[in-house]
Amino acid sequence: MSKLLRQSFMLLLVLSVITGVLYPLAATGLSQWMFPHQANGSLIERDGKPIGSALIGQSFTDPKYFWGRPSATSPNPYNAGASSGSNQGPTNPALADAVKQRIAALRAADPGNSAPVPVDLVTASGSGLDPEISQAAAQYQLERVARARRLSSAQVQALVNQSTSGRQLGVLGEPRVNVLRLNLALDAPPTHGS
Repeated sequence: MSKLLRQSFMLLLVLSVITGVLYPLAATGLSQWMFPHQANGSLIERDGKPIGSALIGQSFTDPKYFWGRPSATSPNPYNAGASSGSNQGPTNPALADAVKQRIAALRAADPGNSAPVPVDLVTASGSGLDPEISQAAAQYQLERVARARRLSSAQVQALVNQSTSGRQLGVLGEPRVNVLRLNLALDAPPTHGS
Protein backbone atom coordinates (compact mmCIF):
# COMPACT_ATOMS: atom_id res chain seq x y z
CA MET A 1 0.00 0.00 0.00
CA SER A 2 2.80 2.42 0.86
CA LYS A 3 4.45 1.70 -2.53
CA LEU A 4 1.20 2.62 -4.32
CA LEU A 5 0.88 5.85 -2.31
CA ARG A 6 4.51 6.76 -3.04
CA GLN A 7 4.01 6.15 -6.78
CA SER A 8 0.79 8.16 -6.78
CA PHE A 9 2.47 11.06 -4.98
CA MET A 10 5.43 11.02 -7.39
CA LEU A 11 3.08 10.97 -10.38
CA LEU A 12 1.13 13.89 -8.92
CA LEU A 13 4.36 15.81 -8.32
CA VAL A 14 5.72 15.15 -11.84
CA LEU A 15 2.43 16.06 -13.55
CA SER A 16 2.09 19.17 -11.39
CA VAL A 17 5.55 20.36 -12.44
CA ILE A 18 4.84 19.60 -16.11
CA THR A 19 1.36 21.11 -16.32
CA GLY A 20 1.73 23.79 -13.67
CA VAL A 21 5.26 25.07 -14.33
CA LEU A 22 6.92 23.79 -17.51
CA TYR A 23 3.95 24.05 -19.88
CA PRO A 24 2.94 27.60 -18.79
CA LEU A 25 6.59 28.75 -19.03
CA ALA A 26 6.94 27.23 -22.50
CA ALA A 27 3.63 28.68 -23.72
CA THR A 28 4.47 32.12 -22.33
CA GLY A 29 7.99 32.04 -23.74
CA LEU A 30 6.82 30.98 -27.21
CA SER A 31 4.04 33.56 -27.32
CA GLN A 32 6.43 36.32 -26.20
CA TRP A 33 8.92 35.26 -28.87
CA MET A 34 6.45 34.68 -31.75
CA PHE A 35 3.65 37.16 -31.01
CA PRO A 36 4.93 39.73 -28.47
CA HIS A 37 2.38 42.45 -29.30
CA GLN A 38 -0.61 40.11 -28.97
CA ALA A 39 0.81 38.29 -25.93
CA ASN A 40 1.05 41.60 -24.09
CA GLY A 41 -2.57 42.59 -24.70
CA SER A 42 -2.35 44.30 -28.12
CA LEU A 43 -1.75 47.57 -26.31
CA ILE A 44 -1.94 50.87 -28.15
CA GLU A 45 0.46 53.52 -26.91
CA ARG A 46 0.67 57.29 -27.23
CA ASP A 47 3.85 59.07 -26.22
CA GLY A 48 5.21 55.78 -24.86
CA LYS A 49 2.26 55.23 -22.50
CA PRO A 50 -0.45 52.60 -22.98
CA ILE A 51 -3.86 54.19 -23.53
CA GLY A 52 -5.89 51.17 -24.48
CA SER A 53 -6.00 47.82 -26.21
CA ALA A 54 -6.88 47.15 -29.82
CA LEU A 55 -9.05 44.32 -28.44
CA ILE A 56 -11.26 46.28 -26.02
CA GLY A 57 -13.51 49.17 -27.00
CA GLN A 58 -13.61 52.52 -25.27
CA SER A 59 -16.49 54.92 -24.78
CA PHE A 60 -16.45 58.00 -27.01
CA THR A 61 -19.33 60.49 -26.84
CA ASP A 62 -17.89 63.73 -28.23
CA PRO A 63 -19.20 64.50 -31.77
CA LYS A 64 -15.64 64.95 -33.02
CA TYR A 65 -14.97 61.24 -32.45
CA PHE A 66 -16.30 58.10 -34.06
CA TRP A 67 -18.50 56.16 -31.66
CA GLY A 68 -18.26 52.43 -31.16
CA ARG A 69 -20.88 49.82 -30.50
CA PRO A 70 -22.96 50.20 -27.35
CA SER A 71 -21.59 48.23 -24.42
CA ALA A 72 -23.79 46.15 -22.12
CA THR A 73 -21.18 45.85 -19.37
CA SER A 74 -21.77 47.37 -15.96
CA PRO A 75 -21.26 49.49 -13.99
CA ASN A 76 -19.31 51.25 -16.80
CA PRO A 77 -19.25 50.71 -20.55
CA TYR A 78 -16.43 48.52 -21.87
CA ASN A 79 -15.67 47.15 -18.40
CA ALA A 80 -13.40 44.20 -19.22
CA GLY A 81 -13.95 42.79 -15.73
CA ALA A 82 -17.67 42.41 -16.45
CA SER A 83 -17.66 41.22 -20.05
CA SER A 84 -21.12 40.11 -21.07
CA GLY A 85 -23.95 40.79 -23.43
CA SER A 86 -27.29 42.22 -22.43
CA ASN A 87 -28.94 38.79 -22.73
CA GLN A 88 -31.96 40.50 -24.28
CA GLY A 89 -33.50 38.55 -27.13
CA PRO A 90 -35.01 40.09 -30.26
CA THR A 91 -38.55 39.92 -28.84
CA ASN A 92 -37.62 41.61 -25.56
CA PRO A 93 -39.36 45.02 -25.31
CA ALA A 94 -36.39 46.40 -23.33
CA LEU A 95 -34.07 45.73 -26.28
CA ALA A 96 -36.50 47.39 -28.71
CA ASP A 97 -36.75 50.44 -26.42
CA ALA A 98 -32.95 50.66 -26.05
CA VAL A 99 -32.48 50.47 -29.83
CA LYS A 100 -35.10 53.22 -30.35
CA GLN A 101 -33.32 55.44 -27.79
CA ARG A 102 -29.95 54.83 -29.44
CA ILE A 103 -31.34 55.66 -32.89
CA ALA A 104 -32.88 58.86 -31.51
CA ALA A 105 -29.54 59.83 -29.92
CA LEU A 106 -27.69 59.24 -33.19
CA ARG A 107 -30.27 61.27 -35.13
CA ALA A 108 -30.07 64.09 -32.57
CA ALA A 109 -26.25 64.16 -32.81
CA ASP A 110 -26.44 64.47 -36.61
CA PRO A 111 -29.89 65.84 -37.55
CA GLY A 112 -29.13 66.19 -41.26
CA ASN A 113 -28.19 62.54 -41.64
CA SER A 114 -31.13 60.62 -43.08
CA ALA A 115 -29.17 57.45 -43.93
CA PRO A 116 -30.31 54.20 -42.33
CA VAL A 117 -28.59 53.66 -38.98
CA PRO A 118 -26.28 50.61 -39.14
CA VAL A 119 -27.30 47.89 -36.72
CA ASP A 120 -23.91 47.74 -34.98
CA LEU A 121 -24.33 51.35 -33.77
CA VAL A 122 -27.48 50.45 -31.85
CA THR A 123 -26.86 46.89 -30.60
CA ALA A 124 -24.20 45.66 -28.18
CA SER A 125 -21.88 42.80 -29.05
CA GLY A 126 -21.97 39.49 -27.20
CA SER A 127 -18.99 40.50 -25.05
CA GLY A 128 -19.91 44.16 -24.61
CA LEU A 129 -16.27 44.98 -25.41
CA ASP A 130 -16.19 45.09 -29.23
CA PRO A 131 -13.52 47.61 -30.32
CA GLU A 132 -14.59 47.67 -33.97
CA ILE A 133 -17.45 48.93 -36.09
CA SER A 134 -18.50 48.07 -39.61
CA GLN A 135 -17.51 50.21 -42.57
CA ALA A 136 -21.19 51.21 -42.83
CA ALA A 137 -21.11 52.48 -39.22
CA ALA A 138 -17.99 54.52 -39.97
CA GLN A 139 -19.57 55.97 -43.14
CA TYR A 140 -22.71 56.87 -41.19
CA GLN A 141 -20.63 58.99 -38.77
CA LEU A 142 -18.10 60.39 -41.26
CA GLU A 143 -19.81 63.70 -42.08
CA ARG A 144 -20.55 64.47 -38.41
CA VAL A 145 -16.91 63.95 -37.46
CA ALA A 146 -15.65 65.93 -40.47
CA ARG A 147 -17.89 68.89 -39.56
CA ALA A 148 -16.95 68.79 -35.87
CA ARG A 149 -13.25 68.80 -36.73
CA ARG A 150 -13.52 71.21 -39.67
CA LEU A 151 -11.91 68.65 -41.96
CA SER A 152 -12.92 67.61 -45.45
CA SER A 153 -14.81 64.35 -45.90
CA ALA A 154 -11.89 63.11 -48.00
CA GLN A 155 -9.42 63.70 -45.14
CA VAL A 156 -11.58 61.78 -42.68
CA GLN A 157 -12.27 59.04 -45.25
CA ALA A 158 -8.51 58.56 -45.69
CA LEU A 159 -8.15 58.01 -41.94
CA VAL A 160 -11.09 55.58 -41.95
CA ASN A 161 -9.41 53.64 -44.75
CA GLN A 162 -6.12 53.51 -42.80
CA SER A 163 -7.94 52.16 -39.72
CA THR A 164 -9.87 49.48 -41.64
CA SER A 165 -8.86 45.82 -41.41
CA GLY A 166 -9.88 43.41 -44.15
CA ARG A 167 -11.41 39.99 -43.88
CA GLN A 168 -9.41 37.48 -41.85
CA LEU A 169 -7.48 35.13 -44.14
CA GLY A 170 -9.14 37.01 -47.00
CA VAL A 171 -12.50 35.27 -46.58
CA LEU A 172 -13.65 35.29 -42.94
CA GLY A 173 -15.85 38.03 -41.54
CA GLU A 174 -16.30 41.52 -42.92
CA PRO A 175 -13.95 44.49 -43.15
CA ARG A 176 -14.01 46.43 -39.86
CA VAL A 177 -12.78 49.70 -38.41
CA ASN A 178 -10.95 49.88 -35.06
CA VAL A 179 -12.55 52.88 -33.30
CA LEU A 180 -9.67 53.64 -30.92
CA ARG A 181 -7.06 53.58 -33.69
CA LEU A 182 -9.26 55.79 -35.88
CA ASN A 183 -9.86 58.34 -33.12
CA LEU A 184 -6.16 58.45 -32.29
CA ALA A 185 -5.40 59.07 -35.97
CA LEU A 186 -7.92 61.94 -35.90
CA ASP A 187 -6.16 63.45 -32.87
CA ALA A 188 -2.68 63.09 -34.38
CA PRO A 189 -1.08 66.33 -35.53
CA PRO A 190 -1.37 66.84 -39.28
CA THR A 191 1.65 65.89 -41.35
CA HIS A 192 3.14 68.19 -43.93
CA GLY A 193 1.45 68.00 -47.29
CA SER A 194 -1.96 67.01 -45.94
